[in-house]
Amino acid sequence: MSTLERARCSLKAHPLALDAAVAAGVLVCMVAGSFVVPKDGHGVTWGVHTPDPLSLLLMLLGAAALVFRRRAPKTVLAVAGTLSLIECVTGDPRAPVAMSAVIALYTVASTTDRTTTWRVGLLTMTVLTAAAMLGGPLPWYAQENLGVLAWTGIGATAGDAVRSRRAVVQAIRERAERAERTREEEARRRVAEERLRIARDLHDVVAHHIALVNVQAGVAAHVMDRRPDQAKEALAHVREASRSALNELRATVGLLRQSGDPEAPTEPAPGLSRLEELASTFRSAGLPVEVARADQGTELPAAVDLAAYRIAQEALTNVQKHAGPTARAEVSVVRVGPNVEVTVLDDGAGEAAVPEAGGGHGLLGMRERVTALGGTLTTGPRYGGGFRVHAILPVETRTGTRTGARTTAPGEPV
Repeated sequence: MSTLERARCSLKAHPLALDAAVAAGVLVCMVAGSFVVPKDGHGVTWGVHTPDPLSLLLMLLGAAALVFRRRAPKTVLAVAGTLSLIECVTGDPRAPVAMSAVIALYTVASTTDRTTTWRVGLLTMTVLTAAAMLGGPLPWYAQENLGVLAWTGIGATAGDAVRSRRAVVQAIRERAERAERTREEEARRRVAEERLRIARDLHDVVAHHIALVNVQAGVAAHVMDRRPDQAKEALAHVREASRSALNELRATVGLLRQSGDPEAPTEPAPGLSRLEELASTFRSAGLPVEVARADQGTELPAAVDLAAYRIAQEALTNVQKHAGPTARAEVSVVRVGPNVEVTVLDDGAGEAAVPEAGGGHGLLGMRERVTALGGTLTTGPRYGGGFRVHAILPVETRTGTRTGARTTAPGEPV
């Protein structure tokens, strides 16, 4: 930002200072103009006439009134007009006190409506011009008298033009903002409608094929022993219906993908069978990891197997981020009765081992996974330094049984 732009922004932020600067400039112009006097209609002479004390006082009061022109424009115009009226009647030669009235009239015109501008402008022009022509020392047709009429008219016209331009710019800005809001609302409405349509299509397709699979599976079970050929035909229908359901599901969900989205993975979801591979990746990154398993080759449900793997993965990631460069980690998987327990320990020093509160969603994600499976999660710092993550997952998931996961507060030892 340039110096000029910074000064402009500063003046806009402090309008009283801007008005004071304008008032000072007007005062300088009025005082300088008071030294210029006509010379027999053939030009001007500088420094010949010294303003009267009354004229200097009127100019000073008129400029001082302009400091408050934004706060009370009509009052300032009345004050400046009165001072100009006194100068028109008493000044000989006349000082340009009317300049303050012109600036005040411009302010009124730029801050009010056109009707008010016409009324106030005509009144100001009429009063000042009549006073200059009838009460002043110069003939009524003198250029100075006509100049009062011209300058007051210019002030009112310029103020009205500025007000009109501001109104047009504001209307254009409001129209643009309204159009932008309308476009955004229309886009959101269409997205919501499209999602609702896709959801309905998905429901209809999946419900139809699942119902068909259910019927054909029932037929196959009923005739399996007595009519194997009919059972094979029913199973073929089941396979065809399930294939059609998958194809329809893939096509429908594919509509929700963005053009830049990565392709869906084709490899199976990871599980504890890849735990050693996971540990190797962290060892390659500089984190010593020891793995101990005592789950006696337990076959875990896919959801539990995936959750156990993700918990170990996220816990090791937290160790690498927060535990410091010299930390070591241990991962253990143990089968205890109907549950499998996953524990991740590290020996990170002090608070560096504790994930920052609110710094991420790792602990929250682990808690949600465990809660969804009906297990429990305990996390917190270890006595003497380090951090502990302990998850208990039921080997057999139970629908409707959701045990709330517990997360130990960061300051509570485990």
